[in-house]
Amino acid sequence: MNKIFKTTHLSNGSTVCHCTESVVSCDPIWEAAYERFETTDEEVQKFLDRLRYMKLDRLDKASSILEIFCGRGNGIVAFERLGFHDVEGVDLSFPLLEKYSGLPRNLYVADCRQMPFDDHSKDLIIVQGGLHHLPLLPSDVEQTCYEVKRVLKPGGRFAIVEPYPTICLPWIHFVSELSMVRCCLPKLDALAVMTERERTTYQNWMKESPGIRQSIKQGFKPIVDKVTWTKWMFVGMA
Repeated sequence: MNKIFKTTHLSNGSTVCHCTESVVSCDPIWEAAYERFETTDEEVQKFLDRLRYMKLDRLDKASSILEIFCGRGNGIVAFERLGFHDVEGVDLSFPLLEKYSGLPRNLYVADCRQMPFDDHSKDLIIVQGGLHHLPLLPSDVEQTCYEVKRVLKPGGRFAIVEPYPTICLPWIHFVSELSMVRCCLPKLDALAVMTERERTTYQNWMKESPGIRQSIKQGFKPIVDKVTWTKWMFVGMA
């Protein structure tokens, strides 16, 4: 496990534990587009809808929850609004973690392929749009899943929300790349920029995700396994 080599205290009382050097998610241009894509309120509401859809809002409110690839921490805020008290977040980007605006929490600059947590210490680990950033597929996902299993308590749950190669997704990307649409709709322009900046990893994910999905279903007993218009939503038991 990575050890903490320094800590940073945020203005809201949160502590950021640095377990590795900070790395931007893709690059500064991607992170700027991510900031434009959704306001904090929009993203929190989206996460609330997802958590309810996957029935994670029904878990014991004392559950120990970890969000990996948590970005600016709005997924953590969503759990807070559902009444959960023990929530932490991990991301490789310190600039994104600095934007967390919820209640005081422990946040970690760490690599999810080598997490700084004790064995069998979490009830739920969730990732919302992070696995498709991993550079080496499927091996990086396999390593992340190994770490998730190590950190989860027996019977703990692993929740995943990731893009999936549905019929609708290519059409959405096609429309978002039209210059007229990008001028009129800032949200789609931001989506196009993010897709451009992560094109290699994103395309690799689109190619590998059906096989990754089957592999994860073998490693975690499926409770929820749904493909929506553009997303794969999964909850599995360790």
